[in-house]
Amino acid sequence: MDLTEDASQLRTGNAPRTMATRRDLAAGALRLSGVKNTAAGLRCNARDARRPLTLLGLA
Repeated sequence: MDLTEDASQLRTGNAPRTMATRRDLAAGALRLSGVKNTAAGLRCNARDARRPLTLLGLA
């Protein structure tokens, strides 16, 4: 899974750890919902702002 961590410009303070935690949470939520291909799941959810909310049961 490539989430372009190397291109990130967040390098100081708690920002890198916070972003890593968010990436792990996103991957975990997709896995729990039955998505086998994390990259494809991320692309699918990125197309519509309501999809991630629905995935998490917030919409």
